[in-house]
Amino acid sequence: MRIARFSIDGNVAFGVVEGDPSDAEGPVLDIIKGHPFAEFERSGQRIPLNKVRLLPPVLPNKVIGIGRNYAEHAAELGHEVPEVPVAFFKPSTAVTGPGDPVPYPSFSAELHHEAELAVVIGRMCREVPRERVQDVILGYTCANDLTARDVQRRENQWARAKGFDGSCPLGPWVETELDPSDLGIMCTVNGEQRQLGSTGDMVHSIADLIVHITEAMTLLPGDVILTGTPAGVGPLNVGDEVAVTIEGIGTLTNKVIKRG
Repeated sequence: MRIARFSIDGNVAFGVVEGDPSDAEGPVLDIIKGHPFAEFERSGQRIPLNKVRLLPPVLPNKVIGIGRNYAEHAAELGHEVPEVPVAFFKPSTAVTGPGDPVPYPSFSAELHHEAELAVVIGRMCREVPRERVQDVILGYTCANDLTARDVQRRENQWARAKGFDGSCPLGPWVETELDPSDLGIMCTVNGEQRQLGSTGDMVHSIADLIVHITEAMTLLPGDVILTGTPAGVGPLNVGDEVAVTIEGIGTLTNKVIKRG
């Protein structure tokens, strides 16, 4: 099931995406009663997807990123593969949606794309045992962990480099019925392929990450875990259109603009 968050005529709602983008009539949204973090009903009220503005599929209290979770990506930046997951935070103000413009940070001259599978948490949880990990996951979406690489190197920590406004595009929706163990991940810039990998190459699995994170902190419904990026990260310029495509989910597209 694909669950999208959208706005139309000033109203915000969730809906189930039905149909295939290749269909002549295109997909539609069946508006749901309530929200996806509890039992809900479909209203039967359908709206063409092209008549609404898609929003970030969730508004997380926190976004937890995982660094160097693909061996080839760690190597391309000259790092060792960590024995335990390396976690960092992106603030809620970093989150933006599909189609939204991404302002190039004024304090950086080296903005990089990082295509990632994002895990969306569906219920409050802490100290999750490995056998219960699936119970706390709502689903999965596409993410772009935009990074000011020069700032990351210069400041030797990642708060500003990965937490600036607009640095966490998410979308286009949450896919709730998906085996995430071996999904293709691709990033293109202006239609040119930059990254191509598989979630099967993660060093630490999704179960590893959730067990590790919830040992330390409580996760809330809508919180997001970014699971790392495959090799091929590279620079973005003002005017570039960057797209993250994940098998079984869809494509998240954003354009880089000059910060006003």
